[in-house]
Amino acid sequence: MAGISAFGAYVPRLRLARSAIAAAHQWSDPSFKGKGKGERAIANWDEDAITMAVEAARDCLAHGAAPGPDASASLDALYLASTTLPFADRQNAGIVATALSLDGQRRTLDITGSQRAGTTALLEALQAVSGPYSKQALVVGTDKRQAKAASAGELAYGDGAAALLVEEGEGVLTFLAGVTETADFVDHFRGAGEAFDYTWEERWIRDEGISQIVPEAVNAVLAKAGVEASAIDHFIFPSTIGRAADGVAKSVGIRAEALADNLSATLGECGTAHALVMLSHLLEGGLKPGALVLVAAFGQGCDALLFRATEAAASPQGKLGVRGHLALGKTSDNYMQYLAFNDLVTLEKGMRAERDDYKTALSVTYRKRDMLLALEGGKCTQCGTLQFPRTDICVNPQCGAHHTQEPHSFRDSKASVLTWSADYLTYIPNPPSHYGMITFEDGGRFMTDFTDVDVGELDVGTSVKMMFRIKSSDRLRGFVRYFWKAVPQRGQDA
Repeated sequence: MAGISAFGAYVPRLRLARSAIAAAHQWSDPSFKGKGKGERAIANWDEDAITMAVEAARDCLAHGAAPGPDASASLDALYLASTTLPFADRQNAGIVATALSLDGQRRTLDITGSQRAGTTALLEALQAVSGPYSKQALVVGTDKRQAKAASAGELAYGDGAAALLVEEGEGVLTFLAGVTETADFVDHFRGAGEAFDYTWEERWIRDEGISQIVPEAVNAVLAKAGVEASAIDHFIFPSTIGRAADGVAKSVGIRAEALADNLSATLGECGTAHALVMLSHLLEGGLKPGALVLVAAFGQGCDALLFRATEAAASPQGKLGVRGHLALGKTSDNYMQYLAFNDLVTLEKGMRAERDDYKTALSVTYRKRDMLLALEGGKCTQCGTLQFPRTDICVNPQCGAHHTQEPHSFRDSKASVLTWSADYLTYIPNPPSHYGMITFEDGGRFMTDFTDVDVGELDVGTSVKMMFRIKSSDRLRGFVRYFWKAVPQRGQDA
């Protein structure tokens, strides 16, 4: 028996009002006038599929297996699902695993190539845990998709990630059955090296793809579990095509009221992550014990997974999740900023942006991986002083002991601002550049960049948390550097 025991999610703070997108394109297409409702989540300039995956995983693990050494000891595998991973030939799941302090004796796998990669990863993890191969696995779906200006995707897409902890036992949701229907139905594609999807006609996708393939998979999983369609309490099926989920539900006999919120008005569609995002959102609201949850995802076929809610599902876990992150959103109508953050427009950056030191020493990156990716410093075993970075000599002047440092991660430590600056001269894609000294509640301090900061928001004593972000990008060689930045604590996150 296997089930989902914990869940979490991440949604970027920034939101772009769809009215701003519509206003930008009305001159060329009057039909945009009626399409400017709601908003979509957009990643900041220093976020990508990997950084969002790390944050979703942290949100999940904080209320499941404990992060750090405990998580490393219990997790057998990490499955990372996305179609927008930054590296084509470097295991992206390995970066996420290192950022979470998982040790090397864990299976890590990138799953990509289809919009149902998230449910495929979940199904693989559930089957592995149901057998002799795993006892506990982490599944993360994440996507930051690009869309051409004035395209339907520009309005429909949203950036985000979700994570699910799968383990032996009933969990919050007990896994009943799963089915995969594979079909090389090309509703869209993106060739190697291309930035944008090429999408086929929407009616064809709905009538010949979704309406034919998805019901087959849904009916098959219901038959496998011996469950009637009318008994389904919650049906999750993400699609950017209007009323596609309604059509599938009607065709198989699922009640209309069972359709889960697709979050299109407040978030947008998160690609491979969206089925997992919708599932996390559903679980955050609490479920009646015994409720049947059906999850399906379309993409060159269909995955269909059936679950039953346990007693634990009635009491949602206290975390940010989808709902908490949506509540912390900051809405903007700055369409040009969105284009710039996604490299969809070329801006003059000035001479201060001209640097030639982005080449990464891969040897140092490997040797310092725990410091760079897991924010690991040191703790003196003799006096207990915390410090970042870890050195051979304790920084406590009353101690100064040699070779007494044991690893200590500052990733989840509470901190506050000690000093700060807002610099308009240093180049940054979203000026001004905020940086300064932070001090951790339990000891230790270091200089850091601040991100997701509004001008005038920082002050001495402001509470901050650490988040995994892009430090810099080597465009010449296609390499991305990651590190941790400080973000102000806000609202229910404080």
